[in-house]
Amino acid sequence: MADPKGFLTHDRELPQRRPVDVRIRDWREVYDAFPAEKLTRQAARCMDCGIPFCHNGCPLGNLIPEWNDLVYRDDWREAIERLHATNNFPEFTGRLCPAPCEMACVLGINADPVAIKRVEVEIIDRAFAEGWVTPQPPLARTGKKVAVVGSGPAGLAAAQQLTRAGHDVVVFERADAIGGLLRYGIPEFKMEKRNIDRRIEQMAAEGTEFRTGVNVGVDVTAAQLRAEFDAIVLAGGATAWRDLPVPGRDAEGVYQAMEYLPPANKGFGDSSISARGKHVVVIGGGDTGADCIGTAVRQGAASITQLEIMPKPPADRPGSQPWPTFPMLFKMESAHEELAELGGDRVYAVSTTEFVKDAEGRLAALRLIDVEGPAAGFKPVPGTEREIPAQLVTLAMGFLGPEKGGLLTELAELSAGEFFDPRGNVARNRSYQTGVDGVFAAGDMGRGQSLIVWAIAEGRSAAAAVDEYLTGQTALPVAIPPTARPLV
Repeated sequence: MADPKGFLTHDRELPQRRPVDVRIRDWREVYDAFPAEKLTRQAARCMDCGIPFCHNGCPLGNLIPEWNDLVYRDDWREAIERLHATNNFPEFTGRLCPAPCEMACVLGINADPVAIKRVEVEIIDRAFAEGWVTPQPPLARTGKKVAVVGSGPAGLAAAQQLTRAGHDVVVFERADAIGGLLRYGIPEFKMEKRNIDRRIEQMAAEGTEFRTGVNVGVDVTAAQLRAEFDAIVLAGGATAWRDLPVPGRDAEGVYQAMEYLPPANKGFGDSSISARGKHVVVIGGGDTGADCIGTAVRQGAASITQLEIMPKPPADRPGSQPWPTFPMLFKMESAHEELAELGGDRVYAVSTTEFVKDAEGRLAALRLIDVEGPAAGFKPVPGTEREIPAQLVTLAMGFLGPEKGGLLTELAELSAGEFFDPRGNVARNRSYQTGVDGVFAAGDMGRGQSLIVWAIAEGRSAAAAVDEYLTGQTALPVAIPPTARPLV
């Protein structure tokens, strides 16, 4: 245990965000540097619990008390070894994960939990700065070839594990750069893309091959992949977005979030779809909605309003979501802070009934109505109809599952059983294998829309299953079975 009294003598503390009026002028990450002495105090708050529930909150099973203790003792080299033992990409999770581990922290029962995410990201950033993150090529090659379709966190985790096991791995990505939604779906102010680039450099040096601009199922068929490779890992994510089919949906100015964010992220705001000078409405109250807000702020929107059909969540953990579950709480992300500073609104329990067009078919306004909660089936509240101006709307209402057609349609025709589960995701057995021999599925493509830690955990676990399929045995770790679910 780092400090037996640390949780009693130190309060939770996080790095300061840069001032709003400063950070909205650039696309850099929003947080200031965190002094080493403050980080040591945060690590000291870990109680090294006899039963560390933080392990259960995180599907990766991160050895959190161990690396908290090592940071407190200033043994950073060993800390990164323990962190990398369970997580291929802590620089991603430390910046992007909502930290279910912290919600499961025992200290969180009656106090603020340990700042686990901040310790994690400081460990990996220190390791890169010191040159400790080096390629780990395999000692021997198996001669087996594996295709990984998709280069998001699940695909990259599977690829790195399989390459280190000695297989020849090729990662296919339909975009022009590796990273999946990490690359173009996540704004630079949440995670600078140098974090992806330096990890890809490591993986390439280990022997992983990357092929961008290849849409598998269009440019390359499933039959061609199966002929060339001994195993295939499907890791294309859950990219079929939820739409809003109300009158006026075809108005010019209504876009899906993943139509709006990628071009903005490619050009740091210099985009074909710009919010500059426009009244912007973001429909959807989750993380993707917050990304749209922060992007629109930096593009110079005239006003921004965020709409959410659910009621406003509570600020504190409700009795219906007890520790150590991950509660749905009201959050003030950096983008929300920017929204408030600029006079924008976050409106809850409201539904859009129509996109209003002008004479040229361009979006001019939204018609709204208040609704009752989900228990009442979001029943409209009479007399609350109103209209707000809007020239740009982004739909950030989540994803329904993997995109059908092309690759998945072709594989479904070859499947020995049902290729899709009842929710429309790719069905897997306990070894992550689909109904097609030698074809495995990991991440959101099989699980449905989820968190980055679940994607990495599935990628690591699927890699172990593929390794055993190819060689008859495996020494790769299995983080979770495909049936694992979050603490609820």
